Amino acid sequence: MKKIVLGVLAHVDAGKTTLSEGMLYLSGAIRKAGRVDHKDAFLDNFDLERQRGITIFSKQAIMEYEDTMITLLDTPGHVDFSAEMERTLQVLDYAVLVISASEGVQGHTETLWRLLKIYKIPTILFVNKMDIANEDKEHILEAIKKKLSDAVADFTDTGEMYESVAMCDDKAINEVLETGSVDEKKIKNYILERKVFPCYFGSALKMQGIDELLGGINTYLQPKKRDVEFGAKIYKISRDAKGTRLTYLKVTGGELKVKTLLEYENSGERFSEKVNQIRIYSGEKYQAVDIATAGTVCAVTGLSATKAGQGLGFEKKNTMNYLMPVLNYSITLPENVNSGVFYKKLKELEEEIPELHLVWDDTFKEIHVQLMGEIQLEILKSMIKSRFDTEVSFGTGNIVYKETIENTVEGVGHFEPLRHYAEVHLFMEPLERGSGLVFETDCSEDILNRNWQRLIMTHLNEKVHKGVLTGSEITDMKITVISGKAHLKHTEGGDFRQATYRAVRQGLKSAVSILLEPYYEFEMTLPSDSVGRAMQDLQNMHADFTQPLISREYAVIEGKVPAACMQGYISELIHYTKGKGNVNLRFAGYDKCHNQDEIIADIGYDSELDTQNPTGSVFCAHGAGYTVPWDKVKSHMHMPARQLNKQDNFEVMADKKVRAVSSEAVDEDELKQIFERTYGEIKTPVYTGDRLGKSVKKEKEYQYRPNEKKDQYLLVDGYNLIFATEELNELSKISLEAARDKLMDILSNYQGYKKCTLILVFDAYKVKGNPGEVQKYNNIYVVYTKEAETADMYIEKTVHEINKKYDVTVVTSDGLEQIIIMGQGAQRVSSREFMLEIEKLNNEMREIYSL
Repeated sequence: MKKIVLGVLAHVDAGKTTLSEGMLYLSGAIRKAGRVDHKDAFLDNFDLERQRGITIFSKQAIMEYEDTMITLLDTPGHVDFSAEMERTLQVLDYAVLVISASEGVQGHTETLWRLLKIYKIPTILFVNKMDIANEDKEHILEAIKKKLSDAVADFTDTGEMYESVAMCDDKAINEVLETGSVDEKKIKNYILERKVFPCYFGSALKMQGIDELLGGINTYLQPKKRDVEFGAKIYKISRDAKGTRLTYLKVTGGELKVKTLLEYENSGERFSEKVNQIRIYSGEKYQAVDIATAGTVCAVTGLSATKAGQGLGFEKKNTMNYLMPVLNYSITLPENVNSGVFYKKLKELEEEIPELHLVWDDTFKEIHVQLMGEIQLEILKSMIKSRFDTEVSFGTGNIVYKETIENTVEGVGHFEPLRHYAEVHLFMEPLERGSGLVFETDCSEDILNRNWQRLIMTHLNEKVHKGVLTGSEITDMKITVISGKAHLKHTEGGDFRQATYRAVRQGLKSAVSILLEPYYEFEMTLPSDSVGRAMQDLQNMHADFTQPLISREYAVIEGKVPAACMQGYISELIHYTKGKGNVNLRFAGYDKCHNQDEIIADIGYDSELDTQNPTGSVFCAHGAGYTVPWDKVKSHMHMPARQLNKQDNFEVMADKKVRAVSSEAVDEDELKQIFERTYGEIKTPVYTGDRLGKSVKKEKEYQYRPNEKKDQYLLVDGYNLIFATEELNELSKISLEAARDKLMDILSNYQGYKKCTLILVFDAYKVKGNPGEVQKYNNIYVVYTKEAETADMYIEKTVHEINKKYDVTVVTSDGLEQIIIMGQGAQRVSSREFMLEIEKLNNEMREIYSL
């Protein structure tokens, strides 16, 4: 028997649950078809669902029809519960989209159609309520094609079916012309590939057309191919009457057995847990099984931290995109209930309803909840009473605002109270609307160890970061870790948490922030004589809308409007149109706030008074920590600011790839590229005579001449200088990385005085597969040679390329290297002489500062 997972979707009140009941009854799965209005529907088993006559949570039922086993998933139709519906889409093989014949394709129906396209779900249409339709089947079908797709085909009419299927490709057309029909296998494939959408007509309440629909499902729907390797998609978390945590999933490949050990991640933490039980639900009842094969939808126990949208096995990617809540409510608790303790209990509900955003306001010790609409409040109130035996109430709903930035900035954070140390630099840039937050790292491990970088990434991901205009959540930006620093002895994990949070806030204070508000796309249907009033209202609500489309006595206006402006308007519309007007809304994302200054003033948020989200940094002096305000932090930072922006921080390399100069690997011509971009093309000089030089002129005394016209370049053999210098050599025995860092700091100070172009070269030739790398450290270039290339080879090559145009000096104590360098006309200085020169320079600087 073939197995398929079939979802039933519809706009609210289209008759979706009634159709599901009819399918279950006619297939023999239930003895009596329940009715929504009688409050006895088999699938609406939640008390509030029966009271309100709507589906709130997706339900599962198993039925068999001829040689097909169908796992039927009934989904919510109300827009407030769209996220519950969208979670279910993740596990469907096919969908039945129910359309009311009397209402036609409504706004939410179009939203569902777009989602089915995004998730590539083959779809069958069932036009319900044909018994009360004012128009015939042909007119209704034509309207559906116009709104949804020309590929919608009437499968109750054989001639129409073949004609529509023939439009799929040339072979089908020829087959219809030759035989008058199309091979059944081809029709199955066309449906599976979403090239044709079968349409059936009937009345679910009167059991009309349902047999034809089930027959079409059995005939034309085929199981999808399953992988042999184990994989599963989680689409729902809930708890049974005893409080047992249930993870609902679909096995997409292989098989799942009881006691199987499953490994997964949640918020960076790894879990390895056994499946204690596998349940196959049908309504409220379930059957426990030992094994679930590919294509099975089931609930498993034993998993403590799974989440909706998560993949198991080969299904690693989380593709779940939740509809964002637009209203914020404060929760009022009974006086004897501790808000902090109760908040942790409510987080259990957030697992089951991921779109339920719980927010803890630490300042006022309040719990806030963010939802899509007021109906969800009633559901939440009922669930809290049922689950925790606690009566709660809610404050007035406020719009959920968000914040983003308009320009690129570098945010910096430092945390250094006594015996603590961490510094973080972040590059923050705006993204397109709806992008959310993207976190990346573009920092060399020679600057900051990978473990510290991972910790920064964890801290970026672990919390909701507040904006500085209203304290609202930030969004639509990319935050990249570009630099940072730790201390060998004093850095702890919590130090980077503080530095990271402060870097985000400092960057936001430095940037141009803007306030975002939620928008709705709307479709307004109203009597023609009310159009003028409606258009005036829409203008006052700052809506963008099309010209009214007037047909007979009614008009349709479509557009986009701020959600805040639409609050309460539907009741007003119904009143002035005497009940004949209606608005279908669908969430359209966030965009720039139409009255930003007014909202900022009303909220009255002061970022400098938000002690939980500081904008400044903490530094240490004389054994005590002190705070530096955000606008003065950069001048105190220990690592240099990169001053990144779109124009300056990226260079085009010879291989035509755009790479960040600061940390990405480059090819062997990296320095030549840098020089040529600055000074123009370099012509390779021609040398004569013995390259090593049989008679070498006496070496010139090392002395920089900063006033000469030629630009001066200093190339330093890094490890040669470290091992030739007593202090650095001793430090390298403890930590080679620390010795490198100290040398880079020494050379940075030296370059700041001499104003030469300083290139520090380190051997990395023994690192297998190393492509070579160049970094900009403060005011100097640091080069790590590629595999099989020594520092000597690199320096020799570079001197050969640039010596005729520039005044080049090389610091090395390698005797052979010195001879080669002098043979090419460059100056050389030994490591010892160079360090003496630096010491002399430092003494001069101390004398100057002591005056």
